[in-house]
Amino acid sequence: MDTNEKIQIKQPALTAISYLIPVVVAGGFLLAVGNIMGGKNLEAVKGMANIWDAFSTMGGLILGMLPIVVSTGVAFAIADKPGIAPGLLVGLISRIIGAGFLGGLIGGYVAGWAAMLVIAYVKVPKWAAGLMPTLIIPFLASLIAGLFMFYVLGGPIAAGTVWLTGYMKTLDTSQKFLYGMIIGVLASVDYGGAINKTVFAFVLALQAEGINEPITVLILASMVTPMGYTLAYFLGKLVHKNIYTPLEVETLKTAFPMGLVEITEGSLPIVLNDLWRSVVATGVGGAVGGGFSMLWGADSKIPASGLFAVPTMSRPWAFIVALIIGSVVTALVYLILKKPVSATDLQEEKEEEDLNLKDLKISD
Repeated sequence: MDTNEKIQIKQPALTAISYLIPVVVAGGFLLAVGNIMGGKNLEAVKGMANIWDAFSTMGGLILGMLPIVVSTGVAFAIADKPGIAPGLLVGLISRIIGAGFLGGLIGGYVAGWAAMLVIAYVKVPKWAAGLMPTLIIPFLASLIAGLFMFYVLGGPIAAGTVWLTGYMKTLDTSQKFLYGMIIGVLASVDYGGAINKTVFAFVLALQAEGINEPITVLILASMVTPMGYTLAYFLGKLVHKNIYTPLEVETLKTAFPMGLVEITEGSLPIVLNDLWRSVVATGVGGAVGGGFSMLWGADSKIPASGLFAVPTMSRPWAFIVALIIGSVVTALVYLILKKPVSATDLQEEKEEEDLNLKDLKISD
């Protein structure tokens, strides 16, 4: 066994969160649609359920499985298929002992490493080799990881989660604004990359304990870039400063609607054309918008979905106003920093487009 595989920390978490995001989005959209239409989360179903109750219930069921999804994802990223059974188990244990999402995330490492240890050090006779992947590895890895989660790791994580939840509830006004700024910056400056995913894991753990404001900041920060860049285009028209090439304007037509549902990646073609100015503008806008969102208590009940999350909030106005402020700040900073598009830039883009069309015709 490769020693490097034993000590992986960063990559398994990023892999697991990349698996987790589609689950979060699916559950979030189902719950949001159900809530918008007046649906309720059903504890038990007797007879034919109302369609909107079904939507809310399906969304709630998916989101309730997040500790299990993340623990299984981390364990699978470390140990491949042998990590699935112990990963599922530690996620389930995390739920029942109150360790929540954070317990699932940390427990996934225990499950994955337990599977790797069994693979590396448990030797069986040749006649039993066929039982290793189907019986011996899942059983022993689940036993080791499960007992460790029950008796060693779960209790401290549960206690830490309770402390963190209590601490977040006692923040005063200045602290809330500061934390909102920090989350806003970290969630916005790498456009859905590794930093964003790390922050997502942290704020999702808080939401699992009923603290909804931090994840709402992340939702806002993910929307600020495409909305701010689009606003910068119109502000540029007002002040007669052209900061976008025709190709970037076309990109905005896709990036803006994607941004409304919290998909930042549509802005990447623009970002990569002028990275440092983009990072500064996005970071400042994300910080200001995030600070106000946290300060005013915008509290999405679902962990994703952009504007679809607004109907789930008890203070939707706080989110909308903070989002507008963050987008305006992003637009202004970007417009100030960005150099006007020169005639040379436009000519180079036209020549590149003509060349691409020529190559396309040749290939046809």
